[in-house]
Amino acid sequence: MGAFMWNQWARFVSITASVYIIWAGIWGIFYRKFFWDFVGGVHMDTATQKGIIPGKNSAPFIAIIVTVPFVQIVALLVGMLNLTVEYPAPFIKKASIYRSWVFRIVLLTFQAFLGFLFYQGTNAGIWSTIAAVAYLRAQIRGELLEGARENVGKREAA
Repeated sequence: MGAFMWNQWARFVSITASVYIIWAGIWGIFYRKFFWDFVGGVHMDTATQKGIIPGKNSAPFIAIIVTVPFVQIVALLVGMLNLTVEYPAPFIKKASIYRSWVFRIVLLTFQAFLGFLFYQGTNAGIWSTIAAVAYLRAQIRGELLEGARENVGKREAA
């Protein structure tokens, strides 16, 4: 039986999380909800207002998530960038960012942060965090990316 390759498993989890956050970003543009509105919010059950009314401390988040879907659009773009790196496009496969563990870990951490901000992206945020931790584990164990050795120092002729 073979050894468990953390970077391969992390790549599959990262692809899944990226597709999920792309879907969540599209869905979040149409159905906008700030996930953390219950922190400091007030539960209303009157004839005119139902549900949780966010507190005053949530106003900046409401502005960039509910009023203008800025976070959803950025999450969508970050998910597309991560998907381009993880499921490599031919022009990315020879670039140094394809071989970089740090770039992937930072990109996944940023993707997870964006996912945790809006309601539809919370699962993608969880899976992005898991993938970042798995890539960190692969880096600690000294694993190498498949095909990275062959591409070190190579540049395409312009």
